[in-house]
This record gives sequence, structure tokens and C-alpha cells, in this order.
Amino acid sequence: MRKLQHWVVLGGLFAAGAALGVGCSVDSSEVGEGVDVGSETAAAAPVVRTCGTREYTEEEVAKLEAEFEALAPYKDNFNVGEVATINVYWHVINKGTGISNGDIPAQMITDQMNVLNAAFANTGFQFKLISTDRTTNATWYTKCYGTSESTMKAATRLGSADDLNIWSCAPEGGILGYATFPSSYTSAPSKDGVVLLYSSLPGGTAAPYNEGDTGTHEVGHWLGLYHTFQGGCSKTGDQVADTPAERSAAYGCPTGRNSCTQSQYPGLDPITNFMDYTDDYCMFEFSTGQADRMKAQWNTYRAGK
Repeated sequence: MRKLQHWVVLGGLFAAGAALGVGCSVDSSEVGEGVDVGSETAAAAPVVRTCGTREYTEEEVAKLEAEFEALAPYKDNFNVGEVATINVYWHVINKGTGISNGDIPAQMITDQMNVLNAAFANTGFQFKLISTDRTTNATWYTKCYGTSESTMKAATRLGSADDLNIWSCAPEGGILGYATFPSSYTSAPSKDGVVLLYSSLPGGTAAPYNEGDTGTHEVGHWLGLYHTFQGGCSKTGDQVADTPAERSAAYGCPTGRNSCTQSQYPGLDPITNFMDYTDDYCMFEFSTGQADRMKAQWNTYRAGK
């Protein structure tokens, strides 16, 4: 099982940003409810890291960032040293008994919770599992990101904006996971949460994505982070000042990769950051700026709502 030795890089500047109802995808095409995302074996390990959504345009991001900035009075009331404990409601969607059918044991969920708490240590967030429920539904099992997403979530979601709901299932098309962003809660509260490929949990079969960092990555989205490669080589990028610019997603663990070589974009690509697309073993950090952004997003869109 994976060593729980994640840590947060110290130093850096905070650049506030917005939140979208998003996850991630290898290409820029939209994949969502009502879209056929493919017919490959649902539980098979993806060839490369994938999560299910489209990339947002520069114009869309700019609009959301402006809306977030307009809410500035609500952003900065997270006290130094304060830790927000987030209640987690876990929904196991399976097509029958046994791990191979998505009916994961409680220990895998416990291990995933441990990975989350280690990864988010020093960010100001911790997670507490409140309940686990199990639903046997062969349709939801593979259409959990697709045509059954709304129905599944509406029937099972618990809590409010500051409660994290996680569904484990076997989404079609090689999708590892999907998350909604904080700013989308108001318009679609019943869809709020994170969807994970069950075999991406610690001890699962989706190697090299089976150490639990798909969960870390998607919860990062749920707390308001973009991918490190959002916007490519640009001044705003992922809206966090202390993550170096990155032209495109990194896969595997390409040590020394530098995809934005212009002098105004110093630093190697942040391939060890949880919000890139590298293999689980390669990821181990959030930056201080990302932690600050998550706190601001939490205060603005989720805390007490």
C-alpha cells in the first residue's frame, strides 16, 4: 500500500480564482451527461490519466474569475492555523457482490480517506467519513458519469454545499474521475461531489493510478483548483502564482520537463503537483498558493452553505 507521505510546498503567492463544475479530460472535447464516452471495459486501467469533462475557454475562465473576485469580502476569513473538517458521505455503486463488481470493502474506503488526509495536511482541510451506503444498480455502475449521473446523484446525495459526496463506480470510456467545482453548487446542488473509478482507490487494479491520488486530484477540483496546465503558457494559467506555467498535461513522471521555456515563465513543469496528470507515485504536493485558493473558494462558496 502507498506510503502516506504527501506534503505541501511552502512559500509562494496567492492568486485567487473561480470554480467551475468540472473535472478533467485528455482532450478538449466535452464529455458529460447524455454523452456516450466509449465502450471499453469500464474497470480497465486507463492508458493515461483521464477524468471526465471539457477544458474551459479563456473567456469562460475570465468570466468566472471576475465573478469570484466580486465576492472578495467573503474570501479572507480563514484564520491562520484553522482546519476545516469536511464531512464525507461515500456511495458505493456496484453491479453485484465482490470487488470485481465494484463492491469495494470498507478498508479500501478507509485507505482512500487516509490518502486524502495525508495529501491535504497543511492545506487547512481534513476529511471525516460520516457514512457509507451501497447501491446495486448495473446501469448506474457504468453510467455514473453519463446518462445516469443526475438520477444517481439525486437519489443518493446527502448534506449541503460543505459536505463532500463521493461516488465510486466504473464509468465508461476509461474515465478515472470527475468533480464539480464550488461555484456550480448554487445552480446544480444535487450534482455536487466527486465520482471515482473504484479501482483507482488504494489497492485497486488501475495501476499506475491505484494509490488514491485520483481522489486527491478530484477533491482538489471540488475545492476550486484548476489543472496546473490550465491556460497553457500564460500569465494567469491556473490562477495560482506559485505553480510554474505548463503548456500541456504531463504523463508518467517526466522529471525535468519544461514546456514553457520563455523567460517570463520560470521553473520546471509542476509534475509532482496533485493537479497535473502524472502517475500516482509521481504526485505528492499542493503549493501554498493552491492551499490559499482552496481556502478562499471554501469560504466563498461552501462554508456554512
